[in-house]
Amino acid sequence: MNIALGCDHGGFDLMQKVKEHLEALGHRTVDFGTFSHDSCDYPDFGAKAAHAVAEGRCELGIVICTTGIGISMAANKVKGVRCALCSDCYSAEMTRRHNDANMLALGANVVGPGLALKIVDTFLTNEFEGGRHAVRVAMLDDIGRGEL
Repeated sequence: MNIALGCDHGGFDLMQKVKEHLEALGHRTVDFGTFSHDSCDYPDFGAKAAHAVAEGRCELGIVICTTGIGISMAANKVKGVRCALCSDCYSAEMTRRHNDANMLALGANVVGPGLALKIVDTFLTNEFEGGRHAVRVAMLDDIGRGEL
């Protein structure tokens, strides 16, 4: 699977661990940066990763900043992206199963690397259930088009 990655300086170290983990699992990662600890602006990297997902160049995306909040907000501004900030495995499971989230956001200072990798695995191994949830996801898309 092709997975878009994006982080700011606050998420850089955790992103390196996530990237290594994904590649060890056989996934192809497309890293949109940042590529150092130098201070930078999270919207740049969240948007780049989100556009790759929205345009179909990557099936899923993972973005990381210090809290996960800002970068998830940036990703969610891109039409077609449903980015969920998750700090536990249950949320990661349910956002895939019920919300058809196509991006995951993590807060590097909120979750440690061990938990982060479990959240990533949970996110990747769950699928959208459809059914009654498809109606709700369609409503989210309607909001993005200004129709609701």
